[in-house]
Amino acid sequence: MYSRTADKVFDTIVYAVVIIAVLVCIIPFLHVIALSLSSNEAVVAQKVSILPIGFNLEAYSRIIKDATMIRSLLLTILITVLFTLLGMFLTVCCAYPLNKKRLKGRKFMSMICIFTLFFSGGIIPNYILINNLKLLNSIWSLILPLAFSAYNMIIIKNFFANIPESLEESAYLDGCTDVGILVRIVLPLSAPALATIALFFAVGRWNTFQDALFYITKPDLYPLQLKLNLIVSASASTESLGESVGAAQLVPEVLKAACVMFATLPIVIVYPWLQKYFVSGVMIGAVKG
Repeated sequence: MYSRTADKVFDTIVYAVVIIAVLVCIIPFLHVIALSLSSNEAVVAQKVSILPIGFNLEAYSRIIKDATMIRSLLLTILITVLFTLLGMFLTVCCAYPLNKKRLKGRKFMSMICIFTLFFSGGIIPNYILINNLKLLNSIWSLILPLAFSAYNMIIIKNFFANIPESLEESAYLDGCTDVGILVRIVLPLSAPALATIALFFAVGRWNTFQDALFYITKPDLYPLQLKLNLIVSASASTESLGESVGAAQLVPEVLKAACVMFATLPIVIVYPWLQKYFVSGVMIGAVKG
């Protein structure tokens, strides 16, 4: 009896902690949604909490009508897709050979990759490098420098190490090459890890704006997050989004909230679509005894 009571108390505490954690994450998001859908008067009077007051879509209408926002959105999608594909390619191409014992010097090369997790050149040397490579005001300045991640490589490498060697040995006996083994055996069995790393790459690139702040000066090449940062920084002024969308007629908080939702929704939509592969991919890597 005592054991059951203790279990119920423990379960109740766990549920309470989980609910509080969920509310801490959801309430700010609901507040931003409510601000973006509320009237100017309600926002100025600070009456908006988690439900919109005076339903109003004017902010979204003006954002959608602004050609610069749509261009930034499409440009960010392009950059994110290219960045994710290149990052996955480089990560897999590095992790797979470093996992092979027959590769000479693999420990030294692994140490070089790990070294980059602790030390970097810094902002100024990176800027000088990008400038010397003639990549300023180019989308490649947002793709190439961060395309390889030693952290993600280590995750993939450890996942590859858990794949039974007997599968690869059987493929070798059947005349399969290293590339064939990677494509036909290793990658299909690594679906959960690949989906996770792809999400890391995509979300990381989508949310990053600091490198664009350094390397991009042409407004036509502003990614969405940089444009959003400029709008938030401008606050009550009509800069960043500009008079082209009539920003001066909207309360700044309403406009900023609508921009935040506009930038957040695409990745929120993509995340659940990738999450289902995490669950289904676990069984793909199973090996029957």
